[in-house]
Amino acid sequence: MAESPVALLRAHARFAPWNARGLAAHVAGLVDAVGVRPTNAVARATPSARAVRFYVAHQLMDRPEGAGTSATYTYRHFLQLLGIKIRQREGFNLEAIRKEMKAVTGDALERRIATWLGSTLAAAVPNAVKDDAHGTFRWRRVVVADGVELHIREGSPAGTDDGVTTLREALRTALGRVDPA
Repeated sequence: MAESPVALLRAHARFAPWNARGLAAHVAGLVDAVGVRPTNAVARATPSARAVRFYVAHQLMDRPEGAGTSATYTYRHFLQLLGIKIRQREGFNLEAIRKEMKAVTGDALERRIATWLGSTLAAAVPNAVKDDAHGTFRWRRVVVADGVELHIREGSPAGTDDGVTTLREALRTALGRVDPA
């Protein structure tokens, strides 16, 4: 029997607590893995530790435990940041997201995130959560041109053969390099 989207989200709780950088990276990986497509340039940016602190300062996320470099973020912060990035990528501005996040408490936030992600979560979570017993990701080395290579996470949309081909062609064009043929 397939796991529910809420159960798949809860699988991420075992990685908590995070520091700001770890939280941002974890959410970025999941959002990219489920293939949420951005609607504007601001939403394209993956969350960073700086963005996490910005969201806390502007009351989009709860305050972490501790302060400064010892601040730790919980599963609830994970859900809040995930919700912010999903809604941004759907075209919502920060003020609308703030109002929406204040209205959602407890398990309702988890259910709402699961609803927003829908069936894409079930397809993406096994690759997004972990690839081995240590919870690490497998990476694929892709040579783009002489002296230029990318490391792409297996299981991500860019990690498919079509995604790699598209990336390779786009980067070669951007670099002004063409294959000798």
